[in-house]
Amino acid sequence: MDFLIVTGLSGAGKSRAIDALEDIGFYCIDNMPPKMISRFADFVMQSNSKLSKVAVVTDTRGGSMFDAFSSELDLLKQQNIEFKLLFLDCNNQVLIQRYKETRRKHPLLDENDASVERAVVSERQLLMQARERADYIIDTSSLSAMQLKERISAIFLDNIANSMLINCMSFGFKYGSATEADLVLDVRCLPNPFYIDELKHKTGLDYEVRDYVMSWPQSQELLKKLTELIDFLIPLYISEGKSQLTIAFGCTGGKHRSVTFAEKVYVHLSEQKKKAAVHHRDILKN
Repeated sequence: MDFLIVTGLSGAGKSRAIDALEDIGFYCIDNMPPKMISRFADFVMQSNSKLSKVAVVTDTRGGSMFDAFSSELDLLKQQNIEFKLLFLDCNNQVLIQRYKETRRKHPLLDENDASVERAVVSERQLLMQARERADYIIDTSSLSAMQLKERISAIFLDNIANSMLINCMSFGFKYGSATEADLVLDVRCLPNPFYIDELKHKTGLDYEVRDYVMSWPQSQELLKKLTELIDFLIPLYISEGKSQLTIAFGCTGGKHRSVTFAEKVYVHLSEQKKKAAVHHRDILKN
């Protein structure tokens, strides 16, 4: 059985994540008190249930009950119950804006003098240890609902006990760095197609842009060195038990050079039969 625990910041998209998980076959339970997680996992395993994929959500909505979260994770390990932990993260300012738009009440609002800003900061502190223990972290700050669903599917559509997922992503530095990345690789050193009139409004998904980016000797040499580095690092991460590796390629706007390199490395990993996915964070932005 695949047993997934979902937690994270309020407003970061846990409800949408559950919807996506249900769409790919997970049996999901929302807002479970932490102390019930190990009992529920044991019940499902002992009841001869035909459930093969189960996900439970637990977070600060439970108030002081969430204090037991870390000890419950330790108990699961002591009982040899295999699980994975997914953490939904998001930028503070984006979270605050989401609460202003939806007018929903933050679960820690009353404890923080009715200030959403303070509630978000307080919750992030409470969840710091949970984030550190997470097997998977998804930052939803710049993700649409559809992009989040695609990320969820890429990670969990297969058996989550399978080999490490390597996520290749592109982004634009002008829109902020890739906070969820394990490796950030800056390709702004390469010639920029943005200044070519016929390429300006195309992206690295178009062959004309890819051909231009890769037409330079320094681009070919950089790709060779980066793939060699990545090939060297992957076994090391796997040996450390890492479940997900996010490699972010950044250029100025996140449309041309970074997209080209993310796609190239994704193809390289796929040819090696690695479990890989590709995501372009800022490709649709103006």
